[in-house]
Amino acid sequence: MRRRQFLHQSALAGAAVLAHPFIAYRPQGKYKTVLIGSGWWGLNILREGIRTGECQVAALCDVDENQLKRCKTEVDKLCNDQPKLYKDYRECIAKEKPDIVINATPDHWHAQIAITAMQNGAHVFLEKPISHTVKEGTAIEKAARDAQRVCVVDFHRRYSEHNLSANEFLRSGKAGKIHAVKAFVHYNFGPGQMETESAPPAGLDWDFYCGPAPLVPYNPGIHPRGFRQYLEFANGNLGDWGPHWFDQILWWTEEKMPRKIYSAQQSNIRNSRANAPEEQVVVYDFESFVLTWEHSLLNSHVERPTENVGVFFYGSEGVFHLGWQQGWSFFPNDKKKETLRMPAKLNEPDQQNIDLVWIDFLSCIKSGKRPKADIEQGRHASNMAMLGMLSAKLGRSIEWDHQKDLIVGDKAANALLLRKPRAEAKKYM
Repeated sequence: MRRRQFLHQSALAGAAVLAHPFIAYRPQGKYKTVLIGSGWWGLNILREGIRTGECQVAALCDVDENQLKRCKTEVDKLCNDQPKLYKDYRECIAKEKPDIVINATPDHWHAQIAITAMQNGAHVFLEKPISHTVKEGTAIEKAARDAQRVCVVDFHRRYSEHNLSANEFLRSGKAGKIHAVKAFVHYNFGPGQMETESAPPAGLDWDFYCGPAPLVPYNPGIHPRGFRQYLEFANGNLGDWGPHWFDQILWWTEEKMPRKIYSAQQSNIRNSRANAPEEQVVVYDFESFVLTWEHSLLNSHVERPTENVGVFFYGSEGVFHLGWQQGWSFFPNDKKKETLRMPAKLNEPDQQNIDLVWIDFLSCIKSGKRPKADIEQGRHASNMAMLGMLSAKLGRSIEWDHQKDLIVGDKAANALLLRKPRAEAKKYM
């Protein structure tokens, strides 16, 4: 897809998302699958696809040859498919004509690649957050509906047993009326060490990596794996962890999105070139409750009785904590009642349940139904994170109109809903 066409789709302010049903699509034999973005997490996703027995790995694609070769070595241990290797996602999609594209690239490449894949007939397994800007996410969902393709988002927590149980518990009213919610991620990574800017390592096409983002000097803190702390490529811890927990909250409530959003942040403590917030608080004003997000890269809050990530739901009957590795806990207000708990059941690697996402994804390709972690849910949860970051950049609150897909009465804020790619990047788009 050409750059002008991509920008035209992305800039559809308030465009209604089409709601055509999917056409059931089943190729002969296994699904021809390509992985774009062959780092550690992309390999985790692909590994579970291979284990389903329904995927033929046709190709691996990455702008970093070093990462690509390492991935190929691991894939060869898992199957005998002998995938081809590509640097350019366009060439990979055009030549291989895949049934499934796994998009595990950094955030700033999500929209372009996902849209290109679906317009060329592929179903997409998309890593979260779904995009780098709000309007990119709007364009991805529109492309999925227009092309009638399944686009599943890697919200593996939607499929985990303790998350399903937590949703049922909260919806049952056992925690009472929920009046406040707090989502949090607290880690103490320490002050860090200043990264040294240098020439990119041999085999890495840094200009292609940056793509539509600004061309910044390379440093090893960005790639591999550190890009989320650089706002040129992602939206910090809020954009990384936020969509997972926001999705759990939006799954529970009947409200689509908050009305008002305000964020405060601090980014001057670490000894690092990273520019994403180290400490951040975001307040989301819903109709029936207030949600607060907070994260820290410098304080793990060891004083808390639960793990250092998750969501607190404050209800009239007690406090419910939904976590990750420790499952969920309910602390009743009535001290005579016992604390209720359900442990987590998590799969390796990395204690996630990606295999369950694949089961739903493949089932929906066959049936034409939409997955539990459909692109629509991915867009809403990702928007929560991106709008929180947008407020932090502006230094003021914003009022969000979900129906119009716009910020109310704020021209400067609406200008940040889409980032124009740098002119030099057109050769990659």
